[in-house]
Amino acid sequence: MFTAARRPSLSYDPAGRSRPHPVPRGLSKPRKSTPHTNAVLATGAGVFSMLQSLIAPALPTVQHAMHTSQSTVTWVMTAYLLSASVFTPILGRVGDLVGKKRTLVAVLVTVTLGCLLAALAPTIGVLIVARVVQGIGGALFPLSFGIIRDEFEAAEVGPSISNLSAVIAAGGGVGLVAAGPIVSALDYKWLFWLPVGVVAVTTLIALRCVPESPKRAEGRVSWLGAVLLSGWLVALLLPLSQATHWGWGSDRVIGLFVAAVVLFALWLYAEARSSSPLIDLNVMRLPAVWTTNAAALLFGAGMYAIWSFLPGFVQTPRSAGYGFGASVTGAGLLMLPMLIAMFCSGVLSGRLEPALGAKKLLTTGAALGAVACGFLAAWHDQQWQVAFAAGVFGLGIGLAFASMANLIVGSVPPEQTGAATGMNANIRTIGGSIGAAVTSVLVTGRLQPSGLPYGSGYTHGFSLLALLCLGAALAALLVPARRTARMPVARAAADLPSPEAEPVVTGARN
Repeated sequence: MFTAARRPSLSYDPAGRSRPHPVPRGLSKPRKSTPHTNAVLATGAGVFSMLQSLIAPALPTVQHAMHTSQSTVTWVMTAYLLSASVFTPILGRVGDLVGKKRTLVAVLVTVTLGCLLAALAPTIGVLIVARVVQGIGGALFPLSFGIIRDEFEAAEVGPSISNLSAVIAAGGGVGLVAAGPIVSALDYKWLFWLPVGVVAVTTLIALRCVPESPKRAEGRVSWLGAVLLSGWLVALLLPLSQATHWGWGSDRVIGLFVAAVVLFALWLYAEARSSSPLIDLNVMRLPAVWTTNAAALLFGAGMYAIWSFLPGFVQTPRSAGYGFGASVTGAGLLMLPMLIAMFCSGVLSGRLEPALGAKKLLTTGAALGAVACGFLAAWHDQQWQVAFAAGVFGLGIGLAFASMANLIVGSVPPEQTGAATGMNANIRTIGGSIGAAVTSVLVTGRLQPSGLPYGSGYTHGFSLLALLCLGAALAALLVPARRTARMPVARAAADLPSPEAEPVVTGARN
């Protein structure tokens, strides 16, 4: 992305003395990061990521406790997914406009209230509403990345984004591992009571310790763009998540897919003509952005499908001819290697990125995901085989998550960070919904007389996920590799070039 820095002009006060205009906000010197800021961002994003998967293993318990049907209880997951998809890019843009700290605190308060409402929910309807409120926390991802870019010194940005990405990735794994012990020892409501306290304390620390970012985008929120974006996201994700219950050929599914196409076209038209678009389509067309988003779509399909179906595979009774008859807690323990590996590789990627580049790390991460899924398709008869494949996939998740975030943050202007990273997270979620829906068709398309899927369904599903991750690796190879020259920010503020100066190339080293 090219931006031209200009020398400030002079104006005069009433006494006739010259005074320079303030240095543009985009060139203010970043402040050194503090442990409190890092802790707030990591805790908020990690808790949201954990909430995404924490309730999934406990859905049968919730269904029994609230005397509802299986199709109804799935809305506990669907409502969260739809809410996060809608609010992540919108509030990312709001943060760019009105201030990232202000928006971050508001989102943390909302997540706290959502968890409290879920813990007290007397009916399944109230719980679903609470999950919609919790889904607003999806905006924590783009807001956190934006705060890191605005506030941290240049040398700290890459490692800090990698560390945060590792926490985000590991949060989903923690949810899968921790759900069983929490429900067994306490009650499913404690899946929400525990986050209430953590997020409330995080909010108070954020109010005191996180500085407000000096960089603000110009313009306003395009509410037409927000409504159209929400419309096509809901119209796309809703049938993907409910098609197994409604039927792929049902009028509702087909009608919503048609509506998604129409609303998407209207959204593109409205954004292209808007003077203050919600998502700058010119930024989305940058080679480093669209290729990274393509990799995110395909890798997200593999990652979320593994999270959704691998626990179910190991919990299947051995009488089905496969599976291990594991409990929820036992399934979580088999996922533990994935959790450890994704956190370690995510943290390590921040140290490797300056030497290898984010492009190579993304390619490697997606390739490891393909290897893991291919291994599962061929060998899944022993528990150690599943644990080994989970660990390899975890290595891939850690590398891919961190490198995707670094590529997006390094390729867009500072004032577009929230919207661009929010859209990247959304695209990954869309990919996850597609991957989970297609895998569900393969796994549940043909059932044994007992009602359990055949083992071949899982084999075909794992094979498909291997191909999707391989596609993500190929998309990552298309990310343009370049070295960018950074101008030290402090020097830029002190000695700005003239208006005729050459544009300064900004962006992350890929």
